[in-house]
Amino acid sequence: MRAIQISRFGGPEVLELVDLPDPSPTEHLAVLEVHTAGVNYADTHQTDDSYLSRTSLPTTPGSEVVGTLDGRRVAAFTASGGYAEKTLVHPPSAFDLPDTVTDAQALSLMVQGLTAWHLLRTCTHLAAGEAVVVHAAAGGVGTLAIQLAKAWGAGTVIAVASTQDKLDLAASLGADAGVLAGEHELKAALEAANGGRKVDVVLEMVGGPTFDASLAALAPFGRLATFGMASRTPPKPITAGELMSHSRAVVGFWLAHCFNKPSMLAPQMAELLALVESGRLNPVLGGTYPLGQARQAHEALRSRHSVGKIVLDARS
Repeated sequence: MRAIQISRFGGPEVLELVDLPDPSPTEHLAVLEVHTAGVNYADTHQTDDSYLSRTSLPTTPGSEVVGTLDGRRVAAFTASGGYAEKTLVHPPSAFDLPDTVTDAQALSLMVQGLTAWHLLRTCTHLAAGEAVVVHAAAGGVGTLAIQLAKAWGAGTVIAVASTQDKLDLAASLGADAGVLAGEHELKAALEAANGGRKVDVVLEMVGGPTFDASLAALAPFGRLATFGMASRTPPKPITAGELMSHSRAVVGFWLAHCFNKPSMLAPQMAELLALVESGRLNPVLGGTYPLGQARQAHEALRSRHSVGKIVLDARS
């Protein structure tokens, strides 16, 4: 079968199209015929071994796929190996898909949609009327988080993105205000976007000074959820005293911790699929690349030129 393999660490150039033996089923894993594989920012960390979990070589990246399993069209998680024509999946982690939801829409709801759901519901416990900051607002998580926050009663949603075009996209999805990423006085800009007031919730995946400024912009009892470090630069250390003196909270989130808890995946996925079917949630699709162009897909992600969900077509 055709697959993308990483045999050395580096940038997108280490993603190589190779021929590998078909995977064999095991007692707990079944072979899924891949139609489409999702591309996530976390995948770019695998190429240079900067992810939360270490990467062993050689490896085939890809943690979410849509394809055929026992004659059913499903979306499924895989520990790795999604960038291939076939992969192994744990059948209980496969979700049957309605015909009205496309492959790319379904994949947008997997890592990114479930992350957005848990950031707002599980991590920050968003309450009606609260002001929410969404960093990387034009990305896969961001575009869904904006819509979910508005649907769940957020007062003001402030989008942060790298270009005005991306802020315009965020506004079309329901964002009430926009701030350009890299703003010299980011804390002040976030507060100004909220009418001069500090904010209640921040969804942050950039790290470095962006994290620092976002934390400083939190109101008492505000919550910052961190779910990535796209800049590959850590924020300043935080002391317990700093959190106590401002009654602020910081929580980390990694979707991998939900994989052994079906109650944190299946009901949420069913809710997200229903929202898409009803037209109340509209995934932003950023492009489909042939499997052999995984490198170009990663380049688009890392260059910040992409928006929404990027997928690979395993059949082309």
